[in-house]
Amino acid sequence: MPNKINKLAVLTSGGDSPGMNAALRAVVRTANYFGLDIFGIRRGYSGMVDDDIFQMDSQSVANIIQRGGTVLKSARCKEFYTAEGRQKAYANLQKHGIDGLIVIGGDGSFTGGMKLQQEFGLPVIGLPGTIDKDLYGTDYTIGFDTACNTALDAIDKIRDTADAHDRLFIVEVMGRHAGYIALHSGIAAGAENILIPEASTNIEDVVDALSEKEKRKKLVNIIVVAEGDAFGGANEVAKIIRERLPNFDTKVSILGHIQRGGSPSCQDRLIASRMGYHAVEALLNDTSGVMVGIINNQIVYTPLEIAIREKHTVDEGWLRMVKILAS
Repeated sequence: MPNKINKLAVLTSGGDSPGMNAALRAVVRTANYFGLDIFGIRRGYSGMVDDDIFQMDSQSVANIIQRGGTVLKSARCKEFYTAEGRQKAYANLQKHGIDGLIVIGGDGSFTGGMKLQQEFGLPVIGLPGTIDKDLYGTDYTIGFDTACNTALDAIDKIRDTADAHDRLFIVEVMGRHAGYIALHSGIAAGAENILIPEASTNIEDVVDALSEKEKRKKLVNIIVVAEGDAFGGANEVAKIIRERLPNFDTKVSILGHIQRGGSPSCQDRLIASRMGYHAVEALLNDTSGVMVGIINNQIVYTPLEIAIREKHTVDEGWLRMVKILAS
């Protein structure tokens, strides 16, 4: 017989992403609908270790769907990395009678949830809350669309000033290990080049392309760089280009944490709401140890270890398209 879930807890962990509050709202209200007690854990696993756990209801999540960040807050917890820390955290869950956990976060957050399920048999569901879109088993992650829109808005504004002064701008967006924000925002902004960690870039090809554009008097160029590209970010790319093409007026703009904040887009609110609802349903149907994802607009469940271990591959056709459209 499946274990009956009576009391759920939910936390947000890792880097914040727009839409986490929408997912939290969906989890809480779905749990309430099915007659479950629902608890929030402040500051992720740190709050679990410190027993910063409180009961929530529908009113607890009123007027948060449009807010960026996370009302539950997020923090790192070195103590949770230890077996003693996890035992302390689980004891706090037991104290509140919690028999199921929903984790909203990325691969590190899911690893913590996996540990709890493996060591203590606690049913855990993961919701992919990360702007990087670097989790396997879903077409989109909560926050990715908003981060892309934020980057795109900034790049569009940068292009205006680049055009006014005939400048080359190298724009760095977030993505230490994944280049999806750079890829999507760069294509949408009409960038002349996009540098991402998943694809090796020959800097000579970039220099040659810019030289050819200079001959055609195309002096306004945008290069979008993921922070984890092979050259070490926008400043390093700019250093090479300034040495090779001193006639270019080359500027660098690093967008930074602006991409994490802001009101979530319609798409992020929708997918967060769908995922939060289905996370509760999954636990009630005795499904756990999985991440809720959306593929081809259908809800899918991917084992947490696979969602963490496997990686998306970037189709080289995307980058080929960038070169053709920027010519």
